[in-house]
Amino acid sequence: MIKLGRERWLIRVTGTVQGVGFRPFVYRHAVDLGLTGYVGNDSEGVVIEVQGPPERLEELGRRLLDQAPPLARIATVDVTPLPADGVDHDDFGIIDSRGEGAPAVAVSVDVATCDDCLAELLDPADRRYRYPFINCTNCGPRYTIIRSIPYDRASTTMAGFAMCDACRAEYEDPVDRRFHAEPNACPVCGPQLRLLAPDGALLAEGSEVVLEAAAMVLAGQLLAVKGLGGYHLVADATDPDAVADLRRRKARDDKPFAVMVADLETAHRLCRLSPAAEAALTSPRRPIVLAPGQPLPGVAEAVAPALPELGLMLPYTPLHHLLMDAVGYPLVMTSGNLSDEPIAHDDADALARLGPLVDAVLTHDRPIHIRCDDSVVRAVTPPASLVAESHSIERDSAPRSGAGAGETQMIRRSRGYAPEPIGLPVPTSRHLLAVGAELKNTVAVAKGATLVASHHIGDLEHLPAYRSFLQAVDHLSHLAGVEPDLVAHDLHPEYLSTKFAMDLDLPSLAVQHHHAHIVSCLVEHGRSEPVLGVAFDGLGMGPDGTLWGGELLVADLTGYRRVGHLRPVPLPGGNQAVREPWRMALVWAAAALGEDVAERYGKEVDERWPAVLALSRHANTPLTTSAGRLFDAVAALLGLRSRVTYEAQAAIELEACAAGVPLSERPDYELTITRDADGLVLDPSPLLARVLWERDAGEPYPLISARFHDGLGRGVALAATQLAREAGLDTVALSGGVFQNARLSGMVARELRSAGLAVLVHQRVPPNDGGISIGQAGVAAAASELH
Repeated sequence: MIKLGRERWLIRVTGTVQGVGFRPFVYRHAVDLGLTGYVGNDSEGVVIEVQGPPERLEELGRRLLDQAPPLARIATVDVTPLPADGVDHDDFGIIDSRGEGAPAVAVSVDVATCDDCLAELLDPADRRYRYPFINCTNCGPRYTIIRSIPYDRASTTMAGFAMCDACRAEYEDPVDRRFHAEPNACPVCGPQLRLLAPDGALLAEGSEVVLEAAAMVLAGQLLAVKGLGGYHLVADATDPDAVADLRRRKARDDKPFAVMVADLETAHRLCRLSPAAEAALTSPRRPIVLAPGQPLPGVAEAVAPALPELGLMLPYTPLHHLLMDAVGYPLVMTSGNLSDEPIAHDDADALARLGPLVDAVLTHDRPIHIRCDDSVVRAVTPPASLVAESHSIERDSAPRSGAGAGETQMIRRSRGYAPEPIGLPVPTSRHLLAVGAELKNTVAVAKGATLVASHHIGDLEHLPAYRSFLQAVDHLSHLAGVEPDLVAHDLHPEYLSTKFAMDLDLPSLAVQHHHAHIVSCLVEHGRSEPVLGVAFDGLGMGPDGTLWGGELLVADLTGYRRVGHLRPVPLPGGNQAVREPWRMALVWAAAALGEDVAERYGKEVDERWPAVLALSRHANTPLTTSAGRLFDAVAALLGLRSRVTYEAQAAIELEACAAGVPLSERPDYELTITRDADGLVLDPSPLLARVLWERDAGEPYPLISARFHDGLGRGVALAATQLAREAGLDTVALSGGVFQNARLSGMVARELRSAGLAVLVHQRVPPNDGGISIGQAGVAAAASELH
């Protein structure tokens, strides 16, 4: 029987709408409005069939958009009127999920413990008091426990934990915060902690585990602690001996450690936090935030040797909160691995790999399906003169540059951010796979107008990382419902990701490395029109067979044209020159001031200098335009770092050396700009000559470093402005790992904006090789629509 004045709608909602409390949200509002029907998950998102007066149906539609749960990210809401004489529902309910069809739903990211759960965790009267796996529809594990779509308990690593009667009652109560919270559990029915010896023997279990673990840390011992996406290695950050012991066991000589602090008050005692840094620290995503340290450090110097910044994070699991409360001091929380390996996430593997490194393992029995490192963002803190000038620039519709204070830049996009979808500027009719670069690898899949990039995978030259790469390709394709029919890869034939792509029985598209960098910036900003791109990084294969790395390109999504570059110089020893920056210092000294000066420098640093200088003259030695190697050379010339123990260490320490130095306007620090067949050639020889002269004259190294940065930034901006005007462009995009350098990016952006150009910089996508797969997917999507 048809009820007069009633309509029946089918509403389909897509986006990040599973695992975020969307069904109970719909249920509560439908009941509140007196509507009947149902809501459920399927492979595309959330489906709602609803009946009622048209004005109330319209109100439900408004609430879906205006009052969605905090973790939901709605992409589309499509409404289809249905015949009014269909099934007449008596009430409104939540139905079982449907798994038919290819998955198209966005998977929710892992989310830090919410305030409501934290209050219950610390309430002695609550049945989950001090239960380290408390969660609800607004927080807890998501991506790292999901095996398949649709998102239901049976599709997660919680499938093996049957809910007790009390948890089941919450799960089925529409007014409860845990209504259809899939990881819902309690001490009676959920995962449990165990403290194990390095050989796997049980040391403690039950309520005393956290206190036992805390006592070990306070005694200077090292722990492996299981988190959301893998294990951390943990030490007392205030204990110099414990931190030194961790470095020795982990085989990590210099690379800084992340530090977890209990609260924002402690974070402010350790670092100078901008409002943006504070917002990132306290957000549900809970990344590591790199911020300037306070003058009197509250942690051991060996936590971040030779650097003015600390990487801080706040607790993001209930176990973290309990451990921090029991210890009472900042803790080193670094990835559970040996240097360069992927983070351990499988329990047996963690015990085998980490057991020899620690004194105990704090673990639990909820499996992690996908490893996922902590994300890292940097609080951008340019020199004071840059900040002052950025505030004087008239605000317009141009995207903000990296020159202003109060911004953050993504360094590693992983837990809390992946696999959140990214919009494609040009939708594709194909199913795309992009396999990324060799270092800082990520992979991405795309279909329609949506791109999904993976968590951070790492450097593929290590077998465990390559295995993680293979798993990520399969898992991401499955979750996103992508069956690849086109694969995009780097131009370099020796990258393992390239070899993987070429071994697939699929059409492939080679994307030049620096074109991918610029397109990753365009994708982040939703742009498709041509820009003048400045891509500065370590190394990437050019189509001419040389190693590019200091490039100026006229580029859009479909192609690029090289219109400028840094002066090419030899790369003596190939990768050995990356590990030993003194080699590049020798080459640049010879280029800037002649071999007599290079010989004098060579005698200062390494007895192999004659062989390296001879190798630089050899016809088979590769040439490079790398900006990263230029920074290495200056760091070595100043004696800051002649050999590195981690990627970009020399350049990072060169930037750190200039920290706090005001903006330099020295006209004698400049580039020479000429032309060749590829356009402008930016020759930093005068900069290098000035660095050497002032070094020998006894000038303070921080001043020299600052002057080098500022002179290079002004020269690059001058060349980019000229090239943009010649090409009739009004926008410049800055990308590549070198633009993680806040001083350089701030200077370049300031100069470009003062010349009337808009500037695109990275904030949500890493400028380093972690963004390459996103750029590759953007290129492939646009290229696929040209044919």
